[in-house]
Amino acid sequence: MPSDRSPKLLDRVRSICRRRAYSLHTERAYVRWIRRYVLFHDTTHPRHLTAPDVRDYLSYLARERHVAASTQNQALNALVFLYKNVLHKPIGDLKAIERARRPKRLPTVLSRDEVRALFKEMSGVNRRVSFLLYGSGLRVSEALRLRVKDLDMQNKRLIVRSGKGKKDRVALLPERLIPDIGQQLETARRVYERDRCAGDPPVSLPTALDRKYRAASRSWIWFYLFPSTRTTQHPRSGVECRHHRSPSTVRKTIKRACARARISKRVTCHTLRHSFATHLIEDGYDVRTVQKLLGHSDLRTTMQYVHVANRVPHGVKSPIDNL
Repeated sequence: MPSDRSPKLLDRVRSICRRRAYSLHTERAYVRWIRRYVLFHDTTHPRHLTAPDVRDYLSYLARERHVAASTQNQALNALVFLYKNVLHKPIGDLKAIERARRPKRLPTVLSRDEVRALFKEMSGVNRRVSFLLYGSGLRVSEALRLRVKDLDMQNKRLIVRSGKGKKDRVALLPERLIPDIGQQLETARRVYERDRCAGDPPVSLPTALDRKYRAASRSWIWFYLFPSTRTTQHPRSGVECRHHRSPSTVRKTIKRACARARISKRVTCHTLRHSFATHLIEDGYDVRTVQKLLGHSDLRTTMQYVHVANRVPHGVKSPIDNL
């Protein structure tokens, strides 16, 4: 691809993403989709492409690549961002896009016995992270981004900062998990004190807070509850810092524990969040309460757990039981 096209364009995409305080995950996803879009059109610069070209690409994703509806939507969002915020060029009418079908699937949920069996096969820091996914209904990214200041042990609650949709919310801190969280605080404190004694790099901070609060990056209250075991370069600033634990380590631990527990379901980190919501509904909590704890904007998203909750009417027997 010619040097006067992709590098300059993608650098502008990255710059505007950062100016608008988009997450690193969103920035990387947008850059990938815009690069694929340009390659699909034989490296033609997007300023020379119009709405029919965008429709052709999005329809290709659905028709030829068979991508999921959420994947196609992410590509659409990236291209809308490109034309609106980078090129400042109206994208036009996109109503004729061939849409990927969104299958109506119910979430995978573990029974309470399966949750117990899963936790029995886990230990250490990743077990504590998993406790929060099931005990507080957190997403894995939300659990790993928790900082010391976000814990309210006295009132048994957590403050989730900049969750999905950049929203803050209050989550449960189960009484049963307080000893485990206390142990994790001691673990994090040892890492923090070792860093300070050795003069090692500071903890990573969101957006420009390191400039606004210059002492925050070396303050205990801003330290991660689940710090990484090693320091790394910040992907944007390039500064050496200590980030939070990688989600991949938690995912691998859950996958191995699931195999050892002989659970014949596809279990991910999000399965524990699904199980948290479903078990609350089974225990009689109303959907609005569960919606608030999960941080859902749309009640319909929370309603899916009503359909998987174990609420078979009492006394109903299958006809096969009477044969």
